[in-house]
Amino acid sequence: MTETDVVIIGAGHNGLTCAAYLAMAGLRVHAVERRKVVGGAAVTEEFHPGFRNSVAAYTVSLLNPKVIADLGLAGHGLRVVERRAQNFLPAPDGSYLLTGEGRTKESVRKLSAHDADAIDGFSRELEAIADVLRQFVLRAPPNLLDHFGTGAIREAVNALGSAGILRKLTLEQSRSLLDLFTRSAGEMLDERFENDLVKALFGFDAIVGNYASPYAAGSAYVMLHHAFGEVNGKKGVWGHAIGGMGAITQAMAAAARKHGVTIDTDVGVREVIVERDRTAGVILDNGTTIRAKYVASNVNPKLLYTRLVAAEALPADFLTRIRHWKNGSGTFRMNVALDRLPSFSALPGDGDHLSSGIILAPSLSYMDRAYLDARAHGWSREPVVEMLIPSTLDDTLAPAGKHVASLFCQHVAPELPDGRSWDDHREEVADLMIATVDRYAPGFAGSVLGRQILSPLDLERQFGLLGGDIFHGALTLNQLFSARPMLGHADYRGPVRGLYHCGSGAHPGGGVTGAPGHNAAQVILRDHRALFGRA
Repeated sequence: MTETDVVIIGAGHNGLTCAAYLAMAGLRVHAVERRKVVGGAAVTEEFHPGFRNSVAAYTVSLLNPKVIADLGLAGHGLRVVERRAQNFLPAPDGSYLLTGEGRTKESVRKLSAHDADAIDGFSRELEAIADVLRQFVLRAPPNLLDHFGTGAIREAVNALGSAGILRKLTLEQSRSLLDLFTRSAGEMLDERFENDLVKALFGFDAIVGNYASPYAAGSAYVMLHHAFGEVNGKKGVWGHAIGGMGAITQAMAAAARKHGVTIDTDVGVREVIVERDRTAGVILDNGTTIRAKYVASNVNPKLLYTRLVAAEALPADFLTRIRHWKNGSGTFRMNVALDRLPSFSALPGDGDHLSSGIILAPSLSYMDRAYLDARAHGWSREPVVEMLIPSTLDDTLAPAGKHVASLFCQHVAPELPDGRSWDDHREEVADLMIATVDRYAPGFAGSVLGRQILSPLDLERQFGLLGGDIFHGALTLNQLFSARPMLGHADYRGPVRGLYHCGSGAHPGGGVTGAPGHNAAQVILRDHRALFGRA
């Protein structure tokens, strides 16, 4: 048995962030990770001899600048470079859209003069709202409490502060914010643009990690969620971590260890210990007990409360609701080793477009059909694929002259209908994904030297992403802000005293942000000071 102040379940990026902040404040912290490496879904591994890539999470934008600075990640080797172009959307008819600094408006104008005149205004509208909402990212949302007391007073003050932030929006921006939280992205985009590729540019962000049609109510918020990011001080830009996503979490682990955090890998948690209605530590799969004043969980809330905490330790109404926590992002993830760069029919040869996010989903109606097909069949026969070729920016990932590509594929059902198993269909669907790219870039299939396949079931088994859900819970209105993971527990505190949520199942949600880890650490420190008068 060992003793510590805080035990962190899961050394993914949020768990490491939380651990580092707590250790910087002087607490003893012990993080435990079920996998053999730290990083959770943000890891870099060799998947074919000589070829390395980000295994699951695959691109950088949402990682919070304050987290980067506070943890000194650059000093621990993290370097993020911008894509030379942001997005490339080829169409079957040979037209295309290429976006990025100095490119977007000219490229849009070739498709539609109307849309070229409209796109700046729409982008500014999203950016203005994202600017205001960024102020909520690193603070706990207002939390609803049953009884009056010091906690209720604190939350009333928090609610006033939140209202003060929202007052910075104009009336028209407030109307747009309401639209973004409640309407479909498809409806909003159809109102503003006429060209399919222009709509698809924004519509893709509405279905990333979201098992839904772009015409589903609430999908507009998912689109907004992806507008929060920045790279090297440039808002709305996407980039690549040299060395892959594992470079982020390796830097975080180094920062945590520098401040005294103990990190154990290849040790899963069997049970959260609850004594006299308070957490007292964890029992590992190997039988070892770690006693702790506080437990912070970086795993999916449903997994935490249905597998690691005894049912009798939880309020019955809480347990009933968390059992219905909605998961499933419709994601099928692949990494491929290539003997050459692809050449797209719409824009042949090498070029900056190959360093971008290459979106193979030429219209909102295509995305809608893909979702409906997946619901009926188990996967779309014409899937949505985003391909990145990070080796165009990072020569550490592949041998000279060779390349690696990330394929982020949707839509697939988190669970196949009729009781079928993903284990029986993963190769078939992987062939379909490669064939889909080959239709836009003839010869791509023949360039594949090796591949790594992660079905929704693989993502669940390897990374604890229930239903393959990359966000640890759908970003729906009933699972956002004060309702994430549940009304009454948006303050990072669980229903058992001393148990905290520091993962993407807490506000502000999914993506490689570090924000839930940062926020949970501040709450733990506040509670520790209240109990012991110091940290």
